[in-house]
Amino acid sequence: MLTKNKPFVHAFAIVGLVALSACGSGAETDAADGSTQIDETETLAAALGKLPELSTVNSAIVTADLNTVFDGVGSYTLLAPSDEAFAALGEAGQALMTEEQKPILVGVLRNHILPGYLQPEDISKAIDAKDGAVTMTTLGGGDVTFTKDGETITVTREDGASAQFSGKAVAASNGVVIPIGAVLQPQ
Repeated sequence: MLTKNKPFVHAFAIVGLVALSACGSGAETDAADGSTQIDETETLAAALGKLPELSTVNSAIVTADLNTVFDGVGSYTLLAPSDEAFAALGEAGQALMTEEQKPILVGVLRNHILPGYLQPEDISKAIDAKDGAVTMTTLGGGDVTFTKDGETITVTREDGASAQFSGKAVAASNGVVIPIGAVLQPQ
């Protein structure tokens, strides 16, 4: 009698394992291969707050009152300078975080924000499809151009300021954070 029920027990165990694996931390995927880590259970603002290597840009977004935008329903892609990128600005980077410099900080940050939900893989495919550079307009109204050398993607402003993608991207419910190695500011 026990042997008759074994297929049902095995089927129940398999269904249970599938259900348990879905109960983890949302829709997060392992991005060890360089692909985007996906967690659609939180907003872009929440995801950014959990990335310790991007704490300076997170603080800058809060200082500039842009965090509510990243908690909203619109989709955005943030080209997020790493903490090292902000540190490379020295005193000028620290000055940007003051109340007096808030309008300038907002302008700098808006030039790091793209409309839409773009993962690095999407940008790479677009570059390949165009057989070259892809240009997009930021929320600040400036253009940025994406190019690729091997697997390395570089983003360049109209004035020549550039940065390379420098870490694992994180996709949230309403946007994507793509770490970059420099602050894209006017030269």
